[in-house]
Amino acid sequence: MALEIAVKAAVGAPDVLGDCPFCQRVLLTLEEKKVPYKFHLISFSDKPKWFTEVNPEGKVPVVKFDDKWVADSDVIVGIIEEKYPEPSLKTPPEFASVGSKIFGSFVTFVKSKDPSDGSEQALVNELKALDEHLKAHGPYIAGEKITAADLSLAPKLFHLKVALGHFKKWTVPEDLTSYYKYTELLFSKESFVKTKTEEKYVIAGWESKVNP
Repeated sequence: MALEIAVKAAVGAPDVLGDCPFCQRVLLTLEEKKVPYKFHLISFSDKPKWFTEVNPEGKVPVVKFDDKWVADSDVIVGIIEEKYPEPSLKTPPEFASVGSKIFGSFVTFVKSKDPSDGSEQALVNELKALDEHLKAHGPYIAGEKITAADLSLAPKLFHLKVALGHFKKWTVPEDLTSYYKYTELLFSKESFVKTKTEEKYVIAGWESKVNP
């Protein structure tokens, strides 16, 4: 039985997989564990009635386990890990929070209209910390094997690259070589290529947030 998952459709393209990094995280987890699934594309401008009935909050992703629709990517990947323990994607507890502040820093910076507010430096500091960690422990966050922490971070780093490149003409400092090797490794994985959206849809998704 394929798991049912509701994910965001692309902005302006309701038949195309959209730009939600939390949806991609769950899809990556299913791909890495070889769990069969089928997805429902949910257009945020026209949410289907069945979706709002099973999920009144209207958020994605939601996955149907047994007869219950479950929201929140953290909760979902935890259940997937329990139900499908092989291969294990558990991140050792000491590494579980590595890189966890990057997405928040990126969002603050990409929305910022004040070059002197320190948001760029705050993001650089978080990226440097990840780079240092990868230097010591890489190629992945927990070493040789990909884990849940990488699958959570990969879509967010893709958004960071695309959105900052487009809206700020900004790129990650070149001296963060371990960071670049890491993103290259993640973005070239078959599971990532299969579950990512096109860059133009990432930009479309951020447009209303950056230029409200």
